[in-house]
Amino acid sequence: MDAAEYYAARIDALSAQQEQLRGRAGATPDWDAMAGNFRADPRRPLDPNLEIVAAYVAPKDVLVDVGGGAGRLSLPLALRCREVINVDPSPGMLRAFAESALEAGITNARGVEAEWMEADEPRGDLVLVANVTYFVREIVPFIEKLVATARRRVIILVWSVPPPSQDAPLFRVLHGYEQVAHPSHRELLPVLWEMGILPDVRVLPAATRRATVQMPHTRDEAIQFALRRFPEVEPERGGAVVEAQFAALFEAREGRYWPRWLPAARELLITWERAI
Repeated sequence: MDAAEYYAARIDALSAQQEQLRGRAGATPDWDAMAGNFRADPRRPLDPNLEIVAAYVAPKDVLVDVGGGAGRLSLPLALRCREVINVDPSPGMLRAFAESALEAGITNARGVEAEWMEADEPRGDLVLVANVTYFVREIVPFIEKLVATARRRVIILVWSVPPPSQDAPLFRVLHGYEQVAHPSHRELLPVLWEMGILPDVRVLPAATRRATVQMPHTRDEAIQFALRRFPEVEPERGGAVVEAQFAALFEAREGRYWPRWLPAARELLITWERAI
């Protein structure tokens, strides 16, 4: 089994587990419903990770953001380049993207509603894809299209523990067995190497930040916080399990309950220049 086959097998195992638990293959997230959660002020000061990404962007560049969602990354970069093209299949995400651009007075950003592999190939100097490869089964054609689209550079951002896998310890508590992990850098890099791509890989400085406003205030709220992660779990049974394991699952500080199971993940930048 080569690296691409192993990558596809991981996606298949994940889909099979989700189908068993939720009764529908893939159990894909409702990105339209979550679009508002992915908005951020395009004119905010750049965090240390995005500052490093921004250093690759030149004023004359066209940036293609693959699965760019509400523009949390690409709209700040639009202030530093000629144009941003956000290719995303979610109408809700693209509405949030357009609203954020309008509110920030950004006029050089546009959305294209399409799955990446079905999109009419836009061209850009830079192609950026952040937190998308975890869900891509046919990873080689996906990467080949990134390369074909980029005139100069491809930039991929992933987390050391993918966000959809960060609740895996809680999954084990509630279900009694391991959750299949989404593929991340450990699976992606061997695929790139087998394709003859030798990227630069950098662990970015800022770790995952937990929004205090989202953390529960009370014990009951904390139990519901845990159960919302896995709605397939029967609430009465799941609540009893979380209650029994409460001290192991939550830490009380700053007037809130903080989940102990969430990892201290780090963001990785994987990038290479396109061979001319």
